[in-house]
Amino acid sequence: MHNPFDEAVRFDPHPVYARMRADAPAQRVPLPGGRGLWLVTRYVDVERALRDPRLGKDGRRAFAPEELPPLPDAARPLVEHMLSQDPPDHTRLRALVSQAFTPRLIEGRRDRIQAIADDLLDAVAPRGAMDLLDDYAFPLPIRVITHLLGVPEEDADRFRVWSSAVVSIELATLGMGIAQDKLAAMGEFRDYLLALFDRKRRAPGDDLVTGLVRAEDERGALTEDELVAMVFLLLVAGHETTVNLLGNGVLALLRHPDQLARVRDDPALVGPAVEELLRYDGPVETSTMRYALEDVELAGTTIPRGDGVLVVLASANRDAAQFPDPDRLDVTRSDNRHLAFGKGPHYCLGAPLARMEATIALTTLLRRLPTLRLAADPATLQIRPSFLIRGLQSLPVAW
Repeated sequence: MHNPFDEAVRFDPHPVYARMRADAPAQRVPLPGGRGLWLVTRYVDVERALRDPRLGKDGRRAFAPEELPPLPDAARPLVEHMLSQDPPDHTRLRALVSQAFTPRLIEGRRDRIQAIADDLLDAVAPRGAMDLLDDYAFPLPIRVITHLLGVPEEDADRFRVWSSAVVSIELATLGMGIAQDKLAAMGEFRDYLLALFDRKRRAPGDDLVTGLVRAEDERGALTEDELVAMVFLLLVAGHETTVNLLGNGVLALLRHPDQLARVRDDPALVGPAVEELLRYDGPVETSTMRYALEDVELAGTTIPRGDGVLVVLASANRDAAQFPDPDRLDVTRSDNRHLAFGKGPHYCLGAPLARMEATIALTTLLRRLPTLRLAADPATLQIRPSFLIRGLQSLPVAW
């Protein structure tokens, strides 16, 4: 059995994914309790799975009540948030927040994003070195999403701890259990959000959290668990994608000096480069969990009702059947229909914002620090312990 989550291959799982696409494009991984987890790796099958309503996001629809593993209150955001819902609940929840991600409102944030990027580089430029993640890739999107939500920016470091816990425990919903430290972090996150909602009720603001609290209180459009889950999702997804797009992307460019030079010398290439970086080493390795609501045939294999399905976006984006010479980084690549933001009804709502943040951040970084270089042996860099998010622990750079 091929195992792309083996620690020995985590830094570069793509050779394993290539073998899986050839040998077992839908591979079953046994889990405790006899349930199965399927990894789907070919582009054509991943795209089909992302659109197939028989692969539901709400695991409760796939099991009888007595089959469901118990889930502590602190972990309820794992099953109550928008990405873990199917229509009509998913449609209702998505509509409540989609108003904050219209093209007009996102475009209106351009100047603020630019000012944040310049402010962050002002602080580090005299030093000649930084950890790109700590000093740039993380604080930029967290400032953007906290402002949009109306969450205190000074709590950003706490969100980072909680976010790391969240992205490491998705398998809990298949009965894998949750480590106590991760559960404690989730409990702290939940308590923080409940206190935040109380403050918004007493002192409303012109922000998204205030609007969601009103939707719960006045229209009954959200339950309390859904409110917690919604803000939890927006905070986590609202920065994780951009953080790791920038981290992975800058590393890829630094390891391909010819491509870095092309982007640095021609700012018009930054947009296409962002798309290629999303394809080449995107920030989301797999989708969140899906469940077979009935027996489903996929990639020539029958996936039994109740089994979990992970579509591997990172593998689909390196499929030679879709992308010529897929392991080559090419910032001028055309017809780049990658799946980094998913597809279908769960397509990433914040994709336009993430693209804008990444384009501004990368343009500003290369303009202001044109001699940027890697300040560590690539062999010493470490990948975060998550099968969902693909990102680095740190990225030392200098100029």
